[in-house]
Amino acid sequence: MPGSDPAHWLDAALHGEADVEAVRRAALGCQACDLWKRGTQTVFGEGPARPRLLLVGEQPGDKEDESGRPFVGPAGRLLDAALERARIPRGDVWVTNAVKHFKWKARGKRRLHEKPSPNEVRACQPWLAAEIALLAPDLVVCLGATAAQSLLGPRFRVTAQRGRLLSAPLAPRVLATVHPSSLLRAPDAETRARELDRFVADLAQAAALLERG
Repeated sequence: MPGSDPAHWLDAALHGEADVEAVRRAALGCQACDLWKRGTQTVFGEGPARPRLLLVGEQPGDKEDESGRPFVGPAGRLLDAALERARIPRGDVWVTNAVKHFKWKARGKRRLHEKPSPNEVRACQPWLAAEIALLAPDLVVCLGATAAQSLLGPRFRVTAQRGRLLSAPLAPRVLATVHPSSLLRAPDAETRARELDRFVADLAQAAALLERG
């Protein structure tokens, strides 16, 4: 199969001609947009072979870019704590991102997150679509606006449609909530605690939907 063309690999996934590991290996060489020039490596999703729940974030951060694994930095640790409170084992969940390379800007020696453009999200969308097609989760939860708009369209607003069970072309059942990194930017401890409670409630709603089938 040709190289790392994401559209080709999505087609292969849809026609049963590829599995998740084949798509993962192909994504390592992706050059569909210019982010591969800035990121250290492609950060593909990870989790069980047959997950009922798939979580989609925006993009890998600095720690994820270094390790090659999703949600292992500060936002990932907060996600782990929230999943535990919602009684969802992290090992039962597939975690991934809408964009597979870290987009950043330098500030001194630090690499700071920079929001991916719509074109960059579109370029990476076939990889996410292939993951969803091959894993066939019962429910997809989008963490933040970029992930939600990748699946539900550019007009989707998390602030207005958070927690609603919706359907998307790539996934029949989708919920959206905030990205855990937004909680880390809360202005004070009280606000952070309140927003964390809301985030846990959204995850608990996802767990309840899975329980009901």
